[in-house]
Amino acid sequence: MTKPTPTSSLHTHLCFLLFLLLLLSSHANSQSVQDQEQAVLLKLKSYLQSPPFLSHWIPPTSNTSHCSWQPEITCTNNSVTGLSLVNANIALPVPPFICDLKNLTLIDLSHNNFAGEFPKAFYNCSKLQYLNLSQNSFGGKIPKDIDSLPGLQYIDLSVNDFSGDIPAAIGRLQELRNLQLSINNFNGSVPPEIGNLSNLKHLSLSYNTELVPWNLPSNFTQLKKLKTLYISESNLMGELPGTLGKMAALEELDLLGNSLSGDILQVVEASNLQVIDLSENHLTGPIPDDYGKLTNLTWLALSYNVLSGEVPASISRLPNLKQFSVFSNNLSGILPPDFGRYSELEGFEVSGNRLTGKLPDHLCYWDKLSTLVAYENNLTGELPSSLGNCTSLTEVRVHDNGLSGNIPSGMWTAPKLSLVLMSNNSLTGELPEKMSRNLTWLEIRENRFSGNIPTGVSSWNLEVFDAGNNLFNGTIPQELTALPSLITLSLDQNQLTGFLPSEIISWKSLDTLNFSRNKLSGPIPAGLGFLPVLTALDLSENQLSGQIPAQLGHLTLSNFNLSSNHLSGKIPIEFENPAYDVSFLDNQGLCATNPSAKLSICNSQPLKSSKISSTYRALILTFGILLSLWALSLSFFMVKAYWKRNRSDSDWKLTAFQRLNFRVSKILRIDRNGDSGKVYCVPVNRTGDVVAVKKIWKDKKLEEKLEKEFLAEVKILSSIRHANIVKLMCCISKDNSKLLVYEYSENRSLDQWLHKRNRPSNLTSSVHHVVLDWPKRLQIAVGAARGLCYMHHDCVPPVVHRDMKSSNILLDSDFNAKIADFGLAKILVKHGELVTLSAVAGSFGYIAPEYAHTTRVNEKIDVYSYGVILLELTTGREANDGDEHTSLAEWARHHFQENYPLVDALDQDIKEPCYLDEMCSVFKLGIYCTETLPSARPSMKEVLHILLRCSTKVTPPLRRFRDASNLIP
Repeated sequence: MTKPTPTSSLHTHLCFLLFLLLLLSSHANSQSVQDQEQAVLLKLKSYLQSPPFLSHWIPPTSNTSHCSWQPEITCTNNSVTGLSLVNANIALPVPPFICDLKNLTLIDLSHNNFAGEFPKAFYNCSKLQYLNLSQNSFGGKIPKDIDSLPGLQYIDLSVNDFSGDIPAAIGRLQELRNLQLSINNFNGSVPPEIGNLSNLKHLSLSYNTELVPWNLPSNFTQLKKLKTLYISESNLMGELPGTLGKMAALEELDLLGNSLSGDILQVVEASNLQVIDLSENHLTGPIPDDYGKLTNLTWLALSYNVLSGEVPASISRLPNLKQFSVFSNNLSGILPPDFGRYSELEGFEVSGNRLTGKLPDHLCYWDKLSTLVAYENNLTGELPSSLGNCTSLTEVRVHDNGLSGNIPSGMWTAPKLSLVLMSNNSLTGELPEKMSRNLTWLEIRENRFSGNIPTGVSSWNLEVFDAGNNLFNGTIPQELTALPSLITLSLDQNQLTGFLPSEIISWKSLDTLNFSRNKLSGPIPAGLGFLPVLTALDLSENQLSGQIPAQLGHLTLSNFNLSSNHLSGKIPIEFENPAYDVSFLDNQGLCATNPSAKLSICNSQPLKSSKISSTYRALILTFGILLSLWALSLSFFMVKAYWKRNRSDSDWKLTAFQRLNFRVSKILRIDRNGDSGKVYCVPVNRTGDVVAVKKIWKDKKLEEKLEKEFLAEVKILSSIRHANIVKLMCCISKDNSKLLVYEYSENRSLDQWLHKRNRPSNLTSSVHHVVLDWPKRLQIAVGAARGLCYMHHDCVPPVVHRDMKSSNILLDSDFNAKIADFGLAKILVKHGELVTLSAVAGSFGYIAPEYAHTTRVNEKIDVYSYGVILLELTTGREANDGDEHTSLAEWARHHFQENYPLVDALDQDIKEPCYLDEMCSVFKLGIYCTETLPSARPSMKEVLHILLRCSTKVTPPLRRFRDASNLIP
C-alpha cells in the first residue's frame, strides 16, 4: 500500500475546507433570501391592512417557514415562486414592491377590485411566467412595451376596462401559450402580430364589442399549436380565411355573434375540432359535407345565418356529436334519418328553416336527448317513436309544422319533461290521465286532439294549458280547478258542453281564462270575480244565460269578452266604460244605465197609465219645461259672470276621459305659475284628493317637441285602460298651453326608491330610510310586465312605449306599478312590424342596440328596456352603471357568461336567503330580455308567465340557449 505524501494530504484538507465554506455561504445566502422574502410578505400584509384571510401570515418559528403560508404562497426550493390573492375583495393599487419577491414566476390577482393602469411594477419580475389580472377594474391602455416581460407564458387580462388598441408588442412574447383578453373596452385595432406567437395554444378576444371592425388576419392561421380560438361578439367582419380549416391542432372554434360573410368555413385538415360555433353571422352557402369527417366533433352550432341546401347525411353519422343547432337559416330538404343512431345526441335544434319530411326516428336512441326544437318548418309525419322511451327529454318544440298522428304514449310521462309546444299541426289522439310532474307548459292549440278533458287532470302540474281550436268534447271537469299554479287556461274553439265549474277558488295564479266558442251553458260562476290576478276573461260565443255576477266588477280586466251569449239583466256598473263597449255585443237581454255602453238603457219601473190622467202628464211636462228654461237661464248668467271675471281662461277646452270629481278651476292655477314639461301635484277638493298635472306650454319653438309628445300621450292614454298603466283623467287645452291630468301616484317613481341620488329632497323621509324589499320589487316587476304585455298583445293596434325606464314606472300607495310617460310611444300597425323613425329616442342604458343603430323598432325594444329594469330591481345598480362605454346590461351579461356566483351580483340591501332563488331567476330573466338580437328576446307574454311562476319552490335554473324562443325556464 502506498503511503500518502504530506503534499497530497494537505491538498485533501484544503478541498474539504473549501467545501465547508461554500456550504456555509450557500446556507447564509439561502437564509438571507428567506428573511428578505418574509419581510416583503409581512410588508404586503400590512399594505393590505391585515385582512382576516391573511391572519395565518405570522413570523415563523425555528420549526416553520413562510412557505407554509398557503394557499396564497407557493414555494420552490424554499423560495417564493407563486403569489395568489384571488377573490379577496382588494380595492387598492397593486403594491409597487410586489416584485421584491425576486423569484416569482406566478402572480394571480384575479377576482378583486384592483384599479388603475397596467402595473409596470411587474416589469421587475424578471422570471414571471404566469400573470392573471382578470375580473378587476384595470383601465387605460395595455403598455406598448409589455414585451418587457419576455418570459410570460400565460396572461389573462379579461373582464377589465382596458381600452385603445391591443398593442403589437404582445406579438413579441414568443413564450406565450395562453392569451386571454375577452370582455374589455378595447376600441382600437387587433394587431396581426398575434399571428407570430408560434407557441400559442389558447386565444380569447371575445365580447370586445367596441373594437374597430376588423378581418381575421390571414397569419392567424399560422398558429400551428392553437387549440382554442374564441372571438365571439367582437366586431369581426369579412370572409373566413380558407386556411383556417388547415389548423390541425384546433379543437374549439367560437366566432359567434359577428358580421362574418361569404361561404361557411371549409374544413380540410382540422380533424381535431370538437366545437364549432359560427352562429349569429351572415354566412351563406351549404353546410360542407366535409364536416362529416370531424369524428371528434361534439358541438356544431351554425344558427342565425343564411345557410341553404340540405343537411349533409355524413353529419348525422358523427360518433361524438351531442349538440346540433342550425335554427334560423334557409335549409331545406329532408333531415338525414341517422341523427341520434351513432352518437349520444343531447340537443337537436333545427327550427326556422324550410325542412320537409319526417323527424329522424332515432333522436333519442341512446336516451340522452334533452331538447328537440324543430318548430316553423314544413315537417310531416308522426313524432319519432324513440320519444316514447326518452327519460332524458325536457323540452319538445315542434309547433307550426304539418305533423300528424298520435303522440308516443310514453312521452307524456317522461320524468324530466317540462315544456311541450306543439300548436298548429294536425296531431291527433286523446290526452292521458297522467303526465310528468315536471310538465308545466303545454301548448297544443290548432290540432285535432279529441275526447274529454280527463279527470286525471287534477294530478297534472301545469301552469300554462292552451288547447284551443281542437276537437275536445264533453264537460269541463271539476278536477281542472284543482291546479293552483295555473296561469293560462285556454280551451276555446272546441266542442265543450255543460256548465262552467262552480268551485274555482283554487285558481289563485290564473291570469288568462278563455272558454270562448264552445257550447257551454248555464250561469257565469260568481267565483270568477274573486280570482286575484285574472286580467283576461273570454267566454264569448257560448250559450251562457242569467245575469252577469256583480263580483266580476271586482276584477281589473284588460281583455274581457262575454259577447254572443244569452245573458240578461244589468251589467255591473264597473263595465259601463268605453273600454268595454264590445264586451257585451249580441246579448239581447243585457242593458246598462250609461248609453255609452252600446246597450239598451235599463228602464226604471214604468208608471201605470191607468192611474195617471193625460191632464196630469201634461202638467208635469209643462212644469219640467219651465224648470229647465229657468235653470238654463240661471246657468247662462252665472257662466257669463264667471268667465267675465276670468277672461284670461276663456279659451280653455276640457276633454274628459274619466268621471271627474273636481272642478277645472283647481287645475288652471298651474297655467299661471307652472313650468313647461314639469309634473305638479295638485289638491283638488277638501277630502284630500290629489291629481298629477303635466303642463306643455308652446310659446317657444324649442318646445315643439313637447307639443308632439303631448299629442302622442293624449292619443295613446285616452284609448287604453289597464290597472298597470297610469290613468289619464282629462285634457285641458288652449292655443298656447295644454294640461294633462293624471291619477296621482303617492310613492312617486321606482328610480327614486332604487337609486339614492335620484331622490328629491322633498321626498318623504320613509323613502330615505326604508329599503324597497324583494317582495315589493317582484310585485312591481309583475305589475310593469302586465302593463307592457297589455300594450304589446292586447291593444289593437299594439303600442310600443320606446322610453321604458325605472323613472317612468310610478308606484301607488300599495306599490302597484303604473307605466307612465307615453310621449315617445309609437302605435304599430300590427304585432312585430318594424317601423322606421327619423331619430332615436330614449335614455342611455335602456336603449336596445338595434334601435340605436337603425332607428327601426318593434315591441322587442321595450323588452330590452324592461330587462334593464329587472336588472335594476335585482342588483340595485343604475342602468348606466359604468362609464360611457358600459351599461348595466353589459355588466350583467359578462358576470353571467363568466360563471361568477350570481349572488355576488344581487343587491346587498335585500339579499336574504329565502329570496335568493327568486332574485337569481329574475336576474337571469333580465339578461335574456337584453339579448343583442331582438329575435333572441322573449315576448312580454313569455316574460309575464315566467315572472308569475317565479317562486322559491318551482323556479328551475335558467339555461342560456341561442334559440330565440328557448328562454322559458
